[in-house]
Amino acid sequence: MASGISGYDLTLVFVTGFLPPILWLWFWLHEDPHPEPKRKLLQSFVAGMCIVPLAFLLEFVFYRASIRAGFVAEGMLTSVFLLGGWAFIEEVSKFWVAWEVDLKRSVYNEPVDALIYLITVALGFSVLENILFLANATLSTDILESAITANMRFFGATLLHTVSSGIVGTSVALSFFHHKHQHRNIVGGLILATVLHGAFNALIIYSSSTGEIFTVFSVVWTLVIMLILVFEKIKRLRA
Repeated sequence: MASGISGYDLTLVFVTGFLPPILWLWFWLHEDPHPEPKRKLLQSFVAGMCIVPLAFLLEFVFYRASIRAGFVAEGMLTSVFLLGGWAFIEEVSKFWVAWEVDLKRSVYNEPVDALIYLITVALGFSVLENILFLANATLSTDILESAITANMRFFGATLLHTVSSGIVGTSVALSFFHHKHQHRNIVGGLILATVLHGAFNALIIYSSSTGEIFTVFSVVWTLVIMLILVFEKIKRLRA
């Protein structure tokens, strides 16, 4: 077991934490027919990173409150109730950032922008979350196990954040020309994203074999393909 983290390991943590989200961000931004201002995208990405500590703090508060209320036992971190609550906190946190930084402002001038900004925030969120998980894995295990964790984060968590925030972005985009439905759409999108997020975490935790984990990841990849198709339809939305 490692007692500390070397400069090499630290560099590896940052590279493997940053690279997958950056590659996915590059992909989604190249799908945008009318590119958003680079400065605004950077601001959204960084804001997504910055909300992670607050989200983790809220998750801890929720955990302690759940123990006091008798919903979970001390140390019971795999409770479905707890996983669902944590998923809700993360989805609302990402949406709140995108709403305050982007969707309330003039840069949100076409439906597809909702998807672009929410995915950008989600990938920023994923970067810092990846780095924290990988750093923890490097401190508690050897570098090989850390590499396995990195692959898990790439194929699972980063894509999950993209898809879940993409769902919320789609719900916002669909109300671009119908503002009276916006509140309903946002609530529906957040509920659906939370269910997906919580279910993914529960399935990964309770999967007992590599085959089961592969099945869960296959579902996430299928959802990514579906999101790409939805993205194309949102690009063609007109009043």
